[in-house]
Amino acid sequence: MAAPLEKTKVGIVGMGTVGSGVAKLLLDYGDRTARHAGRTLWLESVVVRDFEKPRGVELPKGVLTDDLTKITKNPEIVAVAHLVGGLEPARTILLDLLESGKDVITANKALLAEHGPELFDRARALGRSIAFEASVAGGIPIIANISQCLSANQIESLLGILNGTSNFILTQMEERDADYDEAVREAQRLGYAEADPTFDVDGRDAAQKLAILAHLAFGARVHWSQIPRQGIDTLDVIDLRYAKQLGYRIKLLASAQLVEDALELHVSPTLVKIGTPLAEVRGAYNAIAVVGDAVGRLFFHGLGAGQMPTASAVVADMIDTVVGRTGITFRTLELWSNREARVTQRDYDNVLGRYYMRFRVDDHPGVLAEVAGALGRASVSIASVLQQETDQLRPGENHVGPQSAGESIVDLVIMTHKASEGAARRAMEDISKLPSVRPGSVRLRIRG
Repeated sequence: MAAPLEKTKVGIVGMGTVGSGVAKLLLDYGDRTARHAGRTLWLESVVVRDFEKPRGVELPKGVLTDDLTKITKNPEIVAVAHLVGGLEPARTILLDLLESGKDVITANKALLAEHGPELFDRARALGRSIAFEASVAGGIPIIANISQCLSANQIESLLGILNGTSNFILTQMEERDADYDEAVREAQRLGYAEADPTFDVDGRDAAQKLAILAHLAFGARVHWSQIPRQGIDTLDVIDLRYAKQLGYRIKLLASAQLVEDALELHVSPTLVKIGTPLAEVRGAYNAIAVVGDAVGRLFFHGLGAGQMPTASAVVADMIDTVVGRTGITFRTLELWSNREARVTQRDYDNVLGRYYMRFRVDDHPGVLAEVAGALGRASVSIASVLQQETDQLRPGENHVGPQSAGESIVDLVIMTHKASEGAARRAMEDISKLPSVRPGSVRLRIRG
């Protein structure tokens, strides 16, 4: 008969959706985790804020508590899943766990993006570790792959769909021809979007995740707020229709690319060629395309949120932590240390790209020439033009400019050749001042 496995006690702080999933994996599949850990992961304590709130999992008697000291004062608990959202009290709780001698596994990307240097410095000083696979892409093991499996490579670029809520909304807008507000309501009904979806749809969530990945892959020390970003909250369904007509889909992409020893970073709605892997990522899925100088192109795809995919990443980190792998990696990588950044961020005005531009213009002779002239003065070259008539004004529009009876308003869609961000922005500003151009011009990046 085999000898009983060693018992290693662990804890959880926060029993929301992900915390319940972690508890399920530890309690219902203990034999599975024991095979990988070589020991039994024994769930000793679960700390919650509201002791009376119904839980999605049945815990053994005496495990649930609202007293954090049940973990911090228990020297037998060695690793804790920190599943508290927001910045405070999440930051204070994580520091308390470290101070009490616990190794920590967290899924809180906002906390790492905002306070990573402070938390990691303190963990190092205390001889503890922080694991955070679940913080970026849910069940996709992108942290381990970049920091460990691809360590023989110089990563050249990362391009990802890092927010499942935004991707679900865009999929609804394309497949159902739904407007933005309707797609958001459907995402909320299905639990993909919060009552206030701002954090997801304005690009902040993706920017925070990109800041973490850029630090891991390139040694960049860029605060997420320094990453230029544009969300999907101002997108019109008409642009998804035009994009599809031109052979593209619109995705909210987070991009990090090394160009001449500087790092180009941005988050923006982007036209992606239909048939390419990123264009085919549907619904609430995430995906990251990675290029390494030795390995070439890699593509990671999976659920980037949700109870069990995120819990899967948390428990995997917990196993690595209790067997010692996380500690070795944590000490070796020196993440968010005081070392000088290996790369600097490129001025966004100098970042090159192709652009989709849409203008609402009065349909009379000479308008296209005026628009083309403004582009030419900014050194932005036209690749193609699409113009379709419409006799209807949109809500809030009035006839202005040199319009004669019987003239209509048209959408003028221009695809450009490669130009700098600064040149494209200046061209848009000049075109928007033309008397025949209506308010609400749109400019989106093109990929592929």
